[in-house]
Amino acid sequence: MSTCRPLPGVSLGYQVSWLIQDMSAVILVTGGHGLVGSAIQHVINAEPIGSRFGRHGGERWVFVGSSDADLRDARQTKELFHQYKPTHVIHLAALVGGLFKNMKHNLSFLRDNTLINSNVLHAAHEHNVQKVISCLSTCVFPDAAQPPLDESKIHLGPPHQSNYGYAYAKRMIDVANHAYKEEFGCNFTAAIPTNIFGPHDNFDLEDSHVIPGLIHKCYLAKQNNTPFVVAGTGTPLRQFVYSHDLAKMFIWQLREYNDVEPVIFSVAEDEDISIRCVAESIVRAVGFKGELKFDTSKADGQYRKPASNAKLMSLIGESFAFTPFDSALQDTVDWFVRNYDNARTGVKPVFDIKLLEEDSEDDLPNVQLEEEVRVADQPVPEFDVASKMPASGVDFVVDFSLSTHLQVVPAV
Repeated sequence: MSTCRPLPGVSLGYQVSWLIQDMSAVILVTGGHGLVGSAIQHVINAEPIGSRFGRHGGERWVFVGSSDADLRDARQTKELFHQYKPTHVIHLAALVGGLFKNMKHNLSFLRDNTLINSNVLHAAHEHNVQKVISCLSTCVFPDAAQPPLDESKIHLGPPHQSNYGYAYAKRMIDVANHAYKEEFGCNFTAAIPTNIFGPHDNFDLEDSHVIPGLIHKCYLAKQNNTPFVVAGTGTPLRQFVYSHDLAKMFIWQLREYNDVEPVIFSVAEDEDISIRCVAESIVRAVGFKGELKFDTSKADGQYRKPASNAKLMSLIGESFAFTPFDSALQDTVDWFVRNYDNARTGVKPVFDIKLLEEDSEDDLPNVQLEEEVRVADQPVPEFDVASKMPASGVDFVVDFSLSTHLQVVPAV
């Protein structure tokens, strides 16, 4: 039977440090092409070689995504581990989604994430992986937990009903980590980040978190010369952590932390920022000169849910510095603008139109929208039709490329 037990008579901390320096050290990162995985790739290559957060001699970092293996499938997961033979794993892969997607598909989030996590941890155990760090979420905390949240409160009550499937699947990682340690001596642990943002985020207007969603909306408002509308009053406060800072925390945890108990990764609880301030910072970063409006008919959600980073800072040291929020936000906006065509922006909205009259063969016909064109709740006053349209009375679909240019294609 395989085992994760450390070598007798040698401290686990020394063994982990030695393995990271050893020529055979292979660090497998699941979910390696997403927000956090991309940030880890950036940091290990940008930091000086041999530094605390940079690449160390002999390390081999392997970043895998869903195209490499379906981690819900035990066989594919085992084959992935057999192929790369990792000594260490940073487990980021998960089925994720926004609030409404979670509310509608709690069973899918519970089942798929439980399969992913169970397969990864068991494959790591069977292949004698020396250390696994899994990524949790602050949604694992009880809905009624008293603030500030800390690592001791994870299992004190049920999570919020809106995403209980995802939350319980993530909670079970912590349970499994303790069980693997108790039965096999495995060095499995977890991180609990607060609200993450940065390059390579999901900017889908229908299914993103607050900062990438607002960046996308503000970008569209600038492109279309329309107001930038933010849902709610803007008063709620949230702790945001930049993905590049988070990457450094994962690298620290990989190399220097050897306890099964999870660690919250976040800025301090008194460094939370209001949604209004976030929106105003986005306006500056995007260079938006139009009107910023708050739709107070929309609910705000919980006013504040602070999490303590006291444990993190006591371990990682006072020398660790977080990137200033405005600087991190500007980097994120700049990346989004540069990579707009390839960024995760979701499915482009479509609008039905009807041809009113046929112009000459060489001219585009006049068209009228059956309803006002709106993208991300922003009206689009002017646009160009860039496609030849057949005879009048034919229905079409407008494929909005999220700029002021519209392409008209036949409806199917």
